[in-house]
Amino acid sequence: MNKRMYELSSHASVIRELFEYGKKRKEVIGNDNVFDFSIGNPSNPCPNIVTNSLINLLEKTDPINLHGYTSSPGDYEVRKSIAEFLNRKYGCHEVPEKIYLTAGAAAALTISLKAILNKGEEVIVFAPFFPEYAVFTENAGGTLKIVKCLEGSFNIDFDNLEKAICQKTRAVIINYPNNPTGKILDRDSLVKLCAILSKKEKDYQHEIYLISDEPYRELVYDDTFVPFITNYYDNSIVCYSFSKSLSLPGERIGYILISNNANNGDILYKSVCGAGRSLGFICAPTLFQYLIPSCLGYTSDLSVYKVNRDLLYESLSNIGYEIVYPDGAFYLFMKALEKDANAFSDRAKKYELLLVPSDSFGYKGYVRISYCVDSDMIKRALPKFKKLFDEYYI
Repeated sequence: MNKRMYELSSHASVIRELFEYGKKRKEVIGNDNVFDFSIGNPSNPCPNIVTNSLINLLEKTDPINLHGYTSSPGDYEVRKSIAEFLNRKYGCHEVPEKIYLTAGAAAALTISLKAILNKGEEVIVFAPFFPEYAVFTENAGGTLKIVKCLEGSFNIDFDNLEKAICQKTRAVIINYPNNPTGKILDRDSLVKLCAILSKKEKDYQHEIYLISDEPYRELVYDDTFVPFITNYYDNSIVCYSFSKSLSLPGERIGYILISNNANNGDILYKSVCGAGRSLGFICAPTLFQYLIPSCLGYTSDLSVYKVNRDLLYESLSNIGYEIVYPDGAFYLFMKALEKDANAFSDRAKKYELLLVPSDSFGYKGYVRISYCVDSDMIKRALPKFKKLFDEYYI
């Protein structure tokens, strides 16, 4: 066996381990007695447009076409509809010839990294970050370099970023709204980031790609502005998924967008196509490819998450917990009540609270709380959070 692949299977992500632990506990003590805040699984149903469009496709489309292969990068008309939608919404100038349909954002990231990395080249991420970035980068032959965000604000530490970029730097991954903090990169910060990368490109005489991982793009509260990166940086790659916006995580549908202004963009796109081929990621699920055009611009009821955010943030803050205020996504990043976040997470299990320790996100001393759950569960969990807090301070 491949030793590394065996290790990845034997040591699942902490998020998945907690999720599976929660399923087993529910079998023993009942669903209502376990407070599972582990996984980012949307709790509200997909919008009616999804169901109606699927029914229409199944009833009116030739089954041979509906369930057959499309072109390897995805159906051209679907890619065209995505480009036109993005151009209308963000004022950009993207083209279908630079879009590659994928089985979700994970496949999009895996393909993109495989397309651009040569062995030993580096990918910079900002901690805290989604743990699978390390797996995807390693699989592509690259090395992950971590730049910690500033404590408290969780903004980019630009001084340390400049020190981290070197000749081997091939890409920087950003993820906003962020998993796990819910923070959003504002326009000024993005402009500063892009200026640094542009300067470093000139210094080292090669492209440094800015990869934006965007499964939470629409999950934004309080009218917070989220800049679209192709309008700010030429050598940019967008990795998108419909999983969170349309509540379709299990259907695995998304895309890669290469900026139409990218240097040698045609070569980059061919590399993406080659990476997709080498990984077996060609022809994303056809039925859900054909669903996309009718659902562009629609979302599930995102107001549910805002209600949950406000309820959980205010209640936990009143108890005494220290929390990063989230502008988007559906996570709270809460400071653990002891230095060892794993120990704190284990103690929370005593109250059937499943909280993800932050170590795997590259940042110690915090836990992630996923609030894409039923609001009633949050209300029932609050007394448990109070008991957990009191155990430390009373």
